[in-house]
Amino acid sequence: MRKSSKKVGLFESNLVPVIGKHVFGNLYDVDDSILKNLEYLKESVIAAANAGNLHIIDIMERQFNTINSPDIGGVSIIALIVESHISLHTWPESRYATVDIYSCGNESNPALAFDYIVSMMKPKSYKVFSADRSNPSSENEAKVFNDF
Repeated sequence: MRKSSKKVGLFESNLVPVIGKHVFGNLYDVDDSILKNLEYLKESVIAAANAGNLHIIDIMERQFNTINSPDIGGVSIIALIVESHISLHTWPESRYATVDIYSCGNESNPALAFDYIVSMMKPKSYKVFSADRSNPSSENEAKVFNDF
């Protein structure tokens, strides 16, 4: 026997709601000694996860050399979290970094995690963006996630 579904508004009422919160941004004019410091940045990502109630499963990190030079270059850190992911990428030669935090669930707060990373990296300026990545279910139809 096939389960029937009832339409509520535009969406089927039997869809499981997914709460998706995505915060990402660009950090400008960051001290290059911070942008090259793999251990400091890794610890910052771990602490940011705790601040945002995000639960780390595993972390991968990589230190790169600058182009055509043996100098220590940028860093990429990707944390797989129960709720989704945190990524941080740096370009010391440009004094620039990007941060991307995506989470699902009501209890997580990627905006707090983002703010924590910004506080540790101390950019002179930054831009932050957010997106509601929730699925269109009847339970989410009326919800707005402008302020996570």
